[in-house]
Amino acid sequence: MTTEQKIARRKLTLLELANDLGNVSKACRITGYSRQQFYEIRRNFQTFGTAGLVDKVAGPRGPHPNRVAEEIEAAILAHALAHPCHGALRVANELALKGVQVSSSGVRGVWSRQGLLGKHERLLRLERATAERAVTLSDEQIAALERFSPEFRERHIEAGFTGDLVAVDTFFVGHFKGVGKVYLQSAIDCRSRYAWGRLYTNKMPVTAVHLLNTDVLPAFEAQGVAVKTVLSDNGREFCGRPDRHPYELFLQLEGIEHRKTKVRRPQSNGIVERLHRTLLDEHFRVEGRRTWFETVEQMQTALDFYLKTYNETRPHQGRGMDGRTPARAFKDHIPANDNVKEDNAQESSQTIAA
Repeated sequence: MTTEQKIARRKLTLLELANDLGNVSKACRITGYSRQQFYEIRRNFQTFGTAGLVDKVAGPRGPHPNRVAEEIEAAILAHALAHPCHGALRVANELALKGVQVSSSGVRGVWSRQGLLGKHERLLRLERATAERAVTLSDEQIAALERFSPEFRERHIEAGFTGDLVAVDTFFVGHFKGVGKVYLQSAIDCRSRYAWGRLYTNKMPVTAVHLLNTDVLPAFEAQGVAVKTVLSDNGREFCGRPDRHPYELFLQLEGIEHRKTKVRRPQSNGIVERLHRTLLDEHFRVEGRRTWFETVEQMQTALDFYLKTYNETRPHQGRGMDGRTPARAFKDHIPANDNVKEDNAQESSQTIAA
């Protein structure tokens, strides 16, 4: 028996006792009710029967009376999917132009009930809808997701084999006391996610060339593979007049195609930017707290040790990697028509490991 049923049974006992005794006051003293409560209970019983003996809880039992209508809530959720970065006030104003009247607090109420109160949650909802092919993305949605998720920027990067596309970029590591500004020149094979990196105190074209000439190209040549295309942003260390710029001239000399992102601001692609975020979270911030670096060479030694772990030990979670390490994927995706020599297989594996 529930609490409400017990209370209703007690009220019924009050009415029966008052009828048997013929004395309302005495029945109220025995059961613990007042005379005013007795007459109210009897009136409810005479009007509604036994249902009138059940206590009515204050307030609405259904949806809150100030809750927006279902069609308005659907319009708010649809707008949040189309424009996840809009704030509550802007959503209310945009919907008002479409004839849907709702306040900014009403918009926030809908977001709160659906777990979309923060922009981060609304972007995650859009990303899930994209993964499920539930929506066709607009330019605004694509731009928002690209700012929010470096992994999303990988969607347009297609590399068929090792060496098909190598992404390069410059990353500002920070300003270190006694060392000065430190920049990272990075390169990553977009098919295998095998990465290279060197630290410099400037970001000149010669440093970008040095990374390719010293680390990247020898690793591919040791496997008998040629680099087909290099993808970079439009930074000054990578782009310039083809007949004068050192980086452009070097790529021409090596017979490598140079692709650039089609934007005015410096921007590369999600694969290399995801590498930078991993290096920042797992290496630079960790080593910066526990090691006092006095030279760039010391920083490079620590970076080489981490990249060895990143390439050979750490399973990569990128698209198409299937949990393999970059070193394993590097070898798995070597094109069969490159005539890899068996006699330099051991030497090449040592070069990759280094």
